[in-house]
Amino acid sequence: MSEKDLKEQIVKIISNHRTGVLSSIENNKPHSRYMTFYNEGLTLFTPTNMDTEKIDEIEKNPSVSILLGYEDKGLEDAYVEVSGNASIKDSQAIKTQFWNASFSNWFNGPDDPNYVLLQIQPEVIRLLNNHGGTSQELIL
Repeated sequence: MSEKDLKEQIVKIISNHRTGVLSSIENNKPHSRYMTFYNEGLTLFTPTNMDTEKIDEIEKNPSVSILLGYEDKGLEDAYVEVSGNASIKDSQAIKTQFWNASFSNWFNGPDDPNYVLLQIQPEVIRLLNNHGGTSQELIL
């Protein structure tokens, strides 16, 4: 598969799957949780509260891993594994851009100071189980 086709497949998966697993590092061990993801191309964003363990973990070690795309339809479900670095984004522009009414369960609107986004800049993205084929790796 060409690099262009691989990027297109990856963007299609991350654009069509909002729920995934974010793993950060806590005491030198993986710490995983389900999160909601949005994307701009290959860059991922996930909303979170400023007062969470994951913020502390990312401030200590920005390395993260994300799984997105598995649909539980069978062994051939395509999904991606993203390895990259997370940073905390709290600009009003980005908070407004990604605001969703469903966030009102946790935040008092896009102006809430506890509402921030994690931006994940991928370093390596692996496409797995693409129609049962071998994994493909995109190095950025």
